[in-house]
Amino acid sequence: MPDGTTPLLLRQDSESGVTRLTLNRPDSRNSLSFAMLGALLHALEEIAQDPAVRVVVLAAAGPVFCAGHDLREITAHRNDEDEGRGFYAAAMQRCAAVMQAIVALPQPVIAEVQGIATAAGCQLVASCDLALASESARFCTPGVDIGLFCSTPAVALSRAVAAKPALEMLLTGAMVPAAEAQRIGLINRVVPAAELTEATMAMAAQIAARSAHTVRLGKAAFHRQRSLPLDQAYAHCAAVMTDNLLAADAAEGIGAFLAKRSPVWQDR
Repeated sequence: MPDGTTPLLLRQDSESGVTRLTLNRPDSRNSLSFAMLGALLHALEEIAQDPAVRVVVLAAAGPVFCAGHDLREITAHRNDEDEGRGFYAAAMQRCAAVMQAIVALPQPVIAEVQGIATAAGCQLVASCDLALASESARFCTPGVDIGLFCSTPAVALSRAVAAKPALEMLLTGAMVPAAEAQRIGLINRVVPAAELTEATMAMAAQIAARSAHTVRLGKAAFHRQRSLPLDQAYAHCAAVMTDNLLAADAAEGIGAFLAKRSPVWQDR
């Protein structure tokens, strides 16, 4: 485990505008302790205000991507005067805040899944905008196996995949291999383990090369319209596209396309 000086979360910024956040508790299977959730939330809040960041990659150190909540920490709080209720409520609220911060983040977030992602770890992958996984990665929501249904992971999972495959994962706790996770829409792509970081960074670079203003506008509109009835979704996105058409980068991009030249983005 980290010795108190080792960061729980590593941040690496690049000149291209791609920021890598790496879960750094490999000895604890990168479990989402209360402190780890706090570190994630703080980093996301900082990134949301950083115009230099165009895309975020969420990765993990060691062989496991994320094993979900820290069950040792949860068990220790059963000795609290309230039998852990206060801590559990705070932990669930903080976890929900992290997942919502990923969705609300102006920049796209790509999960780079090198190994197993279980329970809230699977929730973390489902919350990201995009996800690439190695051929050996596997996914599950196994709370039902230990008498703890994965109700909060179900929120993200049910928004990433269809109801029946989501419920099959939640009700059986079965491990889903990467190829099946791609088939049901939990991840975008499966690549050989040796090529995972290269493939993830290539996708991130492709997005980072676009107008940051356009990408941020589009991500926000996409997530907003999903919660609306069809007529309201069209009304909302029509208004967004109207504003987008009036933006400097839309004028530049359309002009560059018609002139058969590369656009020069102003990110506004």
